[in-house]
Amino acid sequence: MARTVWDSTVGKKTVMAVSGLIMLLYLVVHMLGNLKIFFGAGEFNHYAHWLRTIGEPFMHYEWTLWAVRVVLVLAVAAHAVSAYQLSRRDIKARPVAYVHKKARASYATRTMRWGGIILALFIVWHLLDLTTGTVHSGGFESGKPYQNVVDTFSTWYGNTIYIVAMLAVGLHIRHGFWSAAQTLGAGSRTRDRALKTTANALALLLTAGFLAVPVGVMTGVVS
Repeated sequence: MARTVWDSTVGKKTVMAVSGLIMLLYLVVHMLGNLKIFFGAGEFNHYAHWLRTIGEPFMHYEWTLWAVRVVLVLAVAAHAVSAYQLSRRDIKARPVAYVHKKARASYATRTMRWGGIILALFIVWHLLDLTTGTVHSGGFESGKPYQNVVDTFSTWYGNTIYIVAMLAVGLHIRHGFWSAAQTLGAGSRTRDRALKTTANALALLLTAGFLAVPVGVMTGVVS
């Protein structure tokens, strides 16, 4: 039964919707956590340490954090695979390009695929930069995320990569939230306007919230 659902177009769209909402929930929590950087190094570093001790003593050190990471990896993989397979299915169903070249979809819709690729590459860079420190500039300091964040956003390329990725996040959420609502049956003629307004608001708030950190470092508010 699970294989039958997965092989269907509706099943793949449902997997995309659910995995997308899981990632959206994570983004909201992650953004709120990031904003703690404006309360100083002590507050931000303490928050980062707390993330590794959630559930203690029942859960061992970092177990809860690793559980969240596993769920996120599965969500990202399911989202990417279903998106790719749906894209290939769409191309096979329409091997000849439309005669009319005029774009009828929104800019966000037309850039969903490229946006997804940009975000996938960004996730890899972000982990190598602030989690493992492999590509970090200025000397990575384990256990001192505040200093590491300031180091990253003190470079022009760190800011450029992050800002481009966050703009892609905003576009992805703007279309993705509304699309997920339609797939899961929440959309209707009377609710479409409210859903689109919610999608726009979420995209704007998350983009602004994430961009506040590099802007704060660039302007010297965070130093």
